[in-house]
Order: sequence, then C-alpha cells, then structure tokens
Amino acid sequence: MSLRPPRRGRSISVLAAIAVGVTVLAACSSGPSASSGNSSAGPQPATITFAASTLGDPGRGPGLQKLIDEYNASQKVVTVQPAAVPYPTFGQTVLTQMGGGEGPDLVRFDMPEFATASSSGLLEPLDDKIDAAKLKLIPGPDKYLSVDGHRYGVVFENANYAMFYNKDLVPNPPKTFDEFVQTAKNTTKGDVYGLAFRQTQAEEAGVWQDIFNYVLGFGGDWSDGKKLTLDSPKVIEGLKAYQQLYDANVIPKGADAATFRKMFANGKVGMELNNGGYVTATSSANANLNFSVSRIPFPEKKQGTLLAPMVVNANSKHKDAALDFMNWLLQPAQQVKLQGVLGASSVASPTERSAESLKKFPFLPALDELTDSGVPQIVNGFGPQTADIRHIVVTEVLAALQGQQDMATAMAKAQKQAEKLVGQ
Repeated sequence: MSLRPPRRGRSISVLAAIAVGVTVLAACSSGPSASSGNSSAGPQPATITFAASTLGDPGRGPGLQKLIDEYNASQKVVTVQPAAVPYPTFGQTVLTQMGGGEGPDLVRFDMPEFATASSSGLLEPLDDKIDAAKLKLIPGPDKYLSVDGHRYGVVFENANYAMFYNKDLVPNPPKTFDEFVQTAKNTTKGDVYGLAFRQTQAEEAGVWQDIFNYVLGFGGDWSDGKKLTLDSPKVIEGLKAYQQLYDANVIPKGADAATFRKMFANGKVGMELNNGGYVTATSSANANLNFSVSRIPFPEKKQGTLLAPMVVNANSKHKDAALDFMNWLLQPAQQVKLQGVLGASSVASPTERSAESLKKFPFLPALDELTDSGVPQIVNGFGPQTADIRHIVVTEVLAALQGQQDMATAMAKAQKQAEKLVGQ
C-alpha cells in the first residue's frame, strides 16, 4: 500500500499546525551514539525511551512494563525506559517533539500519526532491518506500514472490528445484512435497542470509525490510492445501509458511545460493531454479561481495524539499540506475551491463544481470523489529510441522516470539498 506523501509544502504545514502552542517535552535519550544500521557487533550501550499510550492504560500498562523489564533484565547493553507522554495529547505531543528534531527513540503510533510522520521524513526506514519472511509477519496489516515501497514500522497492535452481540437478546447472530436489519428490529422493544452506533458531530472520529465498516462492507473505499472516490456508488451504498438502520429507529438516537456501551454492558443493547479492544472493557463493565463476537454480516468480508505501528524516530541517536528491542519484541515468545497483554487484539505475527484465554473468551479465534481482511481507518493515499477529509465526510453524512439532503447529494458535496482540500 502507498500512503503517498503530500507535496512538501503540505508536509511542512501539517507539522507546523501540530507545533502551534505545544512545547517540546522530551528529547532523545542521551549517551553514546549508535549507528543507524544493524552491525555485527550489535548495539552500542545506550538507554533508550519508548513512548506508547498503552503504557498509560491501567489494564494493559503494567503488563507492557513487565515485558520491558524482562528485556532489560535479559542483557546488559540496552536499557528501555518508558517516556511519560499524557494520553489525551499523545500523538500531537510526540509529533511535535519529532518535528523539532527530538522525541522518544521508539514510538507506538496510531495510523493517522504514522501517516504524518512517515510522509514528513520523521521515521527511520527499516527496509533492510526487518526480515518479514523470517519473522512471519502477517501480510494483511503489515503491508500498510510501507510508504512508497519503504518500510517505516512493524505492527505493535491490530484491533479488528467485529459484531459484538448479547447472546441473551440475540441467540443466533445474523449472517447477512438483511438478517442484521431484521434482528435489530426484532430486538428493539421498550428500553432495549437492537443496535447502537455513533451519529453526532460531537463524536466525529467515532462516527468515522462506524461508517468505515459500512463503506468497506459494501465494497466501497474512500479513494483508489491516487484519487478520492467519496461519491462512488459503492461508498454511497454503504452509507445508505448505515442510514437505513438509523431510520429504522433501532438505535438510542443521541446517545454517545460511553452511554450506549454502558447500555450494552447492562443488557439494553443487542448488537454493536466495535474493535477487539472492547472485549476487555465490556467484560470489566459486567463480568456476567453473556456476550460473543462474530464477523460483521455485510456483503464484503472486509472491515476496519485499529492498527498501531511501532516505529523508530529518525532523530534517535541510538537506532541500533531501538532496533534491538524491536526485534526482541517480534520474536515468537515475546509476541505471545504481548498478545496476552493486549487481550483480544492481534500482534505482528501469528500466535496461539492460551487455553486460559480461550476458556474465558472462546470467540477470540473469530477475531484473529479477521486480521488479514482489516483495513486501517485512513484514506488510502491521503493519510496526513485523513482528519480533514473525515470532517467533511461526517458533516455531510450527518446532514443526510437529519433529512437535509439525500446520501448521494451528501457525498457529491463531500467529494468536491475534499478534492479542493487535497488539490485535485
């Protein structure tokens, strides 16, 4: 896949916008400088920093820290230290640091930040440093970490989207879209709803995540990699399916994600499309909830995924040391442990779930099977501009939901606005 870097001026303006009002909080780790390649002598002694929002997660952070401690105890050359970056501004803060020539040595990014960093020359190329075949990296998600033929990251975490359903309300999960609609209607009674999804401008990013599954599931895509295709027939078909469920009054309209997820945990919502990270949150909210997970029942077997790459900062003075930890984490034993930390998410290479985890969540293999068909929620070829395109699309789609225009008109308007944005 190509994320196609924007024109040079666009890259600079993206970083400049990020930098406004933000202070550089952390520099690359100090100490002896290491070369940028893998030398036969191995990495030079160094202390490196690793920034990952996962480290701040109360449920998963301690497990990741334990893995880091295990690496540190395994040798005497490299020490990995977590970089303290506040979660709410994680991506913005780290990009600003890197744009200023500083920042952590290793970063766990989300895809929008990865797209910006890779197209702006902020990431170390890993072409000759990662052996995908030897490491048995899963091809589906791995292909998204190359930009114009150059690798800039490896998969840290991949959370596939699937259909979560309450087995007490929906004993037999729907297998087709028509069944999905009918099941939602049949389940909606009184204060119980058959389905829930985001549908307000206040949750723009979440609406984008939700409609992404409908667009992909009906064979559409936001671009062909070079030109935007927001108004293509398949995109409109997917969005009409989304609107069909909105108009069917099977969702708690106006409810935000926090509200309807609480409703799902309390048995008031039958189905929800969400990513694998939702498994732990749901079971924590109600340990007795009788729920399961299956593939989203749309025509095309393709769905969104929250893909999180691990990258090396091009500014790092200790690239060999950073790569040593990265390669250690990609080994089979560590991949199994990392997946155990992350829960229902997949990692860079195939792993086997433990008997304990399968006993607790027997549907985990169903989530893992989705890994190769997952698509990160960015606009192919326009990664750095995804946030701006997202705003345009969501605004027009919600206007259609509210009866101000039909969906075809909404996407025709979105196409024109987005083309102007990207200069097509």
